Amino acid sequence: MHLQQTKRRSRATGGPQYYFHDIPEPEKDYLRKKGAVRVALVTPYGATKSDYFAVSAHHKLDRGMKPVAGKVGHDRIQQGRATGSIGEAIRCWYSLPKGDFERIDLEVAIRDGVFYLTPVKCKYAHKQRTRDIERSHKPLSFTKDYISPFWRRQLEYTEQQWQGIVRWSLDEICRIVSVHVKASRLPHIQEPDILRASGPLAHLGLRLGGYVGKGYDCYSEFSFHPYPTYSVPVEVKRSSRGFMYQEKKYGREELSRAVILCATHDHKNIPDHIDVIELETLCAHRKKYAR
Repeated sequence: MHLQQTKRRSRATGGPQYYFHDIPEPEKDYLRKKGAVRVALVTPYGATKSDYFAVSAHHKLDRGMKPVAGKVGHDRIQQGRATGSIGEAIRCWYSLPKGDFERIDLEVAIRDGVFYLTPVKCKYAHKQRTRDIERSHKPLSFTKDYISPFWRRQLEYTEQQWQGIVRWSLDEICRIVSVHVKASRLPHIQEPDILRASGPLAHLGLRLGGYVGKGYDCYSEFSFHPYPTYSVPVEVKRSSRGFMYQEKKYGREELSRAVILCATHDHKNIPDHIDVIELETLCAHRKKYAR
């Protein structure tokens, strides 16, 4: 499936538009039935909420962003309340060069009644070459079983820019995690104590938000070079298996997307939309940055 960019030369009359081509039948049937479907754009960090809508060929959006009968004749992406086109959002999130697209190849999945769109290739107008768009499996995960290449590149970049800061951060994480792991657990230690890792993690690209008592623990931000900042809920746990009851979203406006920050990872069946950052594994990784 792909998006075809049109109206590249008519920005004064609404700017570029993006029409769907070759939508898989299940998604096409769902779109035609609903008229309009919210879009979650999958970024290098994972899915994020957006103000875009997939709109069927026989509908348009009214002022309240509800589908009504229309005669555009193409299944398409509409901006809704977004400030720019879906192409511009993809270009920004994936740190792609400026310029008009001819087409953007996508994968689509329906989750919680939302179209999750993942860009996989793009072709710029007046260019011959098609460009692959890199994706990472579990992009924010750092566990003993899997360390995302996205994390590895971020640590390497951080060390290049501020020599010694990665080793210092990982040393601090080792000091914090030591009182939570089974072999050396401090009696009566509380789970929120893990938040002492917020300072070291901020140096590595994760800024934890305030710890709250309702819903997800911390609405937090990842800033990995060279991409924009990404907001996502973070759940703080001593053990990742304690997250099981929260694997579904908390409310209608939430995406099924979260990150577990834990001392030890022992959850055997993590859903695809959940990432895990294991402090014990971050601690072990400091050997790579030995002085």
